[in-house]
Amino acid sequence: MNDAALTTADMFRRLIRTTGPISLSQFMGESNARYYAGKDPIGTRGDFITAPEISQMFGELIGLWLADMWMRAGRRDPVYYVELGPGRGTLAKDALRSAKRYGLNMQPHFIEGSPALREIQRAAVPGVIHHDDFSTVPANGPLLVVGNEFFDALPVRQLVRAAEGWRERMVALEGDAFVFAAGSQPMDAAVPDGWRQAVQGAIIETCPGASAVMADIAARLKRQGGAGLFIDYGHADMRGGSTLQAVRNHRKVDPFSSPGEADLTAHVDFATLAQVAQASGARWLGTVTQGEWLKRLGIDMRTEALARQAPHYKTALDQARHRLTADDQMGLLFKVMGLAAPVWTGGTGFSDS
Repeated sequence: MNDAALTTADMFRRLIRTTGPISLSQFMGESNARYYAGKDPIGTRGDFITAPEISQMFGELIGLWLADMWMRAGRRDPVYYVELGPGRGTLAKDALRSAKRYGLNMQPHFIEGSPALREIQRAAVPGVIHHDDFSTVPANGPLLVVGNEFFDALPVRQLVRAAEGWRERMVALEGDAFVFAAGSQPMDAAVPDGWRQAVQGAIIETCPGASAVMADIAARLKRQGGAGLFIDYGHADMRGGSTLQAVRNHRKVDPFSSPGEADLTAHVDFATLAQVAQASGARWLGTVTQGEWLKRLGIDMRTEALARQAPHYKTALDQARHRLTADDQMGLLFKVMGLAAPVWTGGTGFSDS
């Protein structure tokens, strides 16, 4: 069997048998790279649905927030809309349309590695410019950055407290089955002070890739001006335990069951990202639940306005609002973190005022 015919699981099995256990970070990173490369995973025919696909209101309120920040900063031009992992381009399309009502015309730039999704995005947002990473994003004007369900798909590193001390959590084999195993190298130096003496079996997650991306964005905001919104499921403070999960056909599955064919994700550690952003020079506006943020931005009024325009859609609009904001839906689990350049004022939605 040639390499092209091998499944991701087969490739991992061959690698582990040849070289020994691999890191969870490698397992997750290579699985997602293959998963996203050749398919559109979003929507009823895919594996999951994101907030922009639930309702246009989500993207519209983001566009409104970006326009407000831009106006407070003196309507600087040129200004660039930069979205990380923009899915089908739906959020960008709605946000750009909403922002344009307030005179904000942004040139769209997408950070996207999937060839399949790039084609869909070009159709949704004509004229978009694609980038493999942040390094080629324009440096001559303010950036308005959005990342919705981007950081959760970046590979995490897990550390486990073994009997002899902290070790990296690896992926090994028992027969043909993937299993977790503790690595052989001591990792105590990589563990935060408050976790050094944790009980045996304790697990902590870190995401070096997320920290690197956030540091780059924050440094750009400090240097060029701008603001950013980052929406994902996660927690506002560092917590222990594994949050690794996999979704396929809109159902949770065993992360080891079908690598490369399911979406592997982990909860985002917003506390660490906020610290990284501030250390890199950006102003942290806060981290709040998605439900609270959308309500403060006026999703209730927007729902009512749309229902007046199209009364036959009222039930669907109410259902969409509920799914985006209710505590037992996306409202509590998903968080919104805001950043801005030090000299940019404002930050509606991150406080009661």
